[in-house]
Amino acid sequence: MTLSTAFLIVGHRGAAGLEPENTLRSFARAITLGVDAVELDVYSVDGQLVVIHDDTLERTTNGRGAVMDTPFDALRRLDAGAGELIPTLDEVIDLVAERVAINIELKGDGTAVPVARCLEARPNAEILVSSFEHAELGHFRRESPNALVAPLFHKPSAQMFDVAAALGAWSINLSGRLATPELLREVARRGYRSLVYTINDRSTALALRDAGASGIFTDYPDRMLDLRASRGVVE
Repeated sequence: MTLSTAFLIVGHRGAAGLEPENTLRSFARAITLGVDAVELDVYSVDGQLVVIHDDTLERTTNGRGAVMDTPFDALRRLDAGAGELIPTLDEVIDLVAERVAINIELKGDGTAVPVARCLEARPNAEILVSSFEHAELGHFRRESPNALVAPLFHKPSAQMFDVAAALGAWSINLSGRLATPELLREVARRGYRSLVYTINDRSTALALRDAGASGIFTDYPDRMLDLRASRGVVE
């Protein structure tokens, strides 16, 4: 299992520093570079799961307005960069599954159930589901009791380990600022993995690896290739 790799290199939104983020082109580039997994973001629109990070369209497409207020057909006519479309989750899984693992981040309301239904039809895909919206992640967990899940944290939280325990989390995913050696040790002591975002500096990645992080999300997988030399598999 790819996610058992001792130090995971996860392509953030594919290879977001090299290609238009969250596009098939970006995910393909990340795979070519040799990532262990890709990370992506999903919203549910008109019964379709679309892969885009922001809740508005302006930053990453030639559209305007809120993602969830825009009909799916209109979203699919937009340019998400270099002529790429906003992909659906099914399209990304078709490209990625059985090549590398996928970290799906739940965005917006109402993503838990459709993502769970999507993954039921993809039993061979290696998937980790995460979210800052811990209630939504809890809905997903109830729909998919055997799935791997990871709550996301960007600032200190006294409830971190309570949240992780309630979810039966596989990993606790942390911001780079939050991922101190002390917290990484405590996460490991409690039996969780730790994936740290978004790390684009090689020396920072090395320091996190040496401090016990289980992996990093990066926009530039090409900068992290030599971190693989000392990696093994977690038993």
